[in-house]
Amino acid sequence: MLSAFANAFRTPDLRRKLLFVLGIIVIFRFGSQFPTPGVHTANVQSCIDGVNDNSVYNLINLFSGGALLQLSVFALGIMPYITASIILQLLVVVIPRLEALKKEGQSGQAKITQYTRYLTLALAVLQATGIVALARSGQLLQGCELPLLHDTESISLFLVMVLTMTAGTAVIMWFGELITDRGVGNGMSILIFTQVVATFPGSLWGVQRSEGWLTFGIVMVIGLILVAGVIFIEQAQRRIPVQYARRMVGRKMFGGNSTYIPLKVNQAGIIPVIFASSLMYLPAMAVQFNQANENPPSWVSWLNKYFVDGSHPLYMAIFFALIIFFTYFYVSITFDTHEVADNMKKYGGFIPGIRAGKPTEDYLSYVLSRITFPGALYLGLIALIPLIAFAVINANQNFPFGGTSILIMVGVALDTVKQIESQLQQRNYEGFLR
Repeated sequence: MLSAFANAFRTPDLRRKLLFVLGIIVIFRFGSQFPTPGVHTANVQSCIDGVNDNSVYNLINLFSGGALLQLSVFALGIMPYITASIILQLLVVVIPRLEALKKEGQSGQAKITQYTRYLTLALAVLQATGIVALARSGQLLQGCELPLLHDTESISLFLVMVLTMTAGTAVIMWFGELITDRGVGNGMSILIFTQVVATFPGSLWGVQRSEGWLTFGIVMVIGLILVAGVIFIEQAQRRIPVQYARRMVGRKMFGGNSTYIPLKVNQAGIIPVIFASSLMYLPAMAVQFNQANENPPSWVSWLNKYFVDGSHPLYMAIFFALIIFFTYFYVSITFDTHEVADNMKKYGGFIPGIRAGKPTEDYLSYVLSRITFPGALYLGLIALIPLIAFAVINANQNFPFGGTSILIMVGVALDTVKQIESQLQQRNYEGFLR
């Protein structure tokens, strides 16, 4: 492993790419700590120290590397881009125009990417407006009575803060595209990985301070076991063999080769957890906005008991069920068995023992549903780990080993290492993965 790292930095062009990525990450983390104009930094830090761990903004704060609660320039992080990408993926299935663009190849994908950028900026404006408005009213950080801003009445300051956070989101998009074009790996994924890892040491140290060294050691051992398990599942796949018939084109013979369709156990990635988390935050937001009333309705206390408290069994059961549902839903719209079977038939491919056309589609649907079930259970169990840890050892809900954090860290790290390994092997070096 160490020799592979040495070989990576010994190769001039690969070294430039890696140093370029590290430089972007340094600038990115600096912007995550640089406060937005008008923010009273000392007061914000005092509020963060006593913030409630059940804040409904934990997911966005996780993807911003803690920058959200600090109201920094990059407070929104990569979350608007993630949301816009998910929306465009769903709209491609619904809107025929977008589906036609997707089939046009690289030019159509470029237009979809441009639409994603526009939608990202629109969502950034909405999110920045909501966050700044909550900060001005004192509702962003629960239990904090200190003023967050120097001037809470100035409309011009409000607009400057919204514009600054929106511009920060645009810069983050640019950073991600720069890493993809000139660096190594997927730029957006690496930025998400950076923000998640940034909160990791603080979360671990928080466990040690609250529970002691014994619990800290147990958490570390469990964490290493979980990482090994996540790596095993993320690498697991079912390979469907595909044989292509020989055909004559002009005077040349084509086809006759064999390949396979890789169906991953976790075909949906982290998207179902994000969908389920977003839905489960809606009741918490409703409770937060109604708690300011002197006499809140009875349904507010009911929601607060069953849909806000992450340690309640009903909350965990609904969260788990939503993850399983969204896993099947997302896999069904991203892996079109009808399209795959049609393309195989068009190019003379077939699965040995299965007739082309409708029987191939039915077979792929059957295998996909069977392999998606353990993947959905795996996502649900991983996502419940921080909630169980919160109930057992009173850790905060950003528990380092579990949920979105561990899935992002392991997934992005594996993908980036594979890309570096492929470039090393092109230069006759041994890769990271033996």
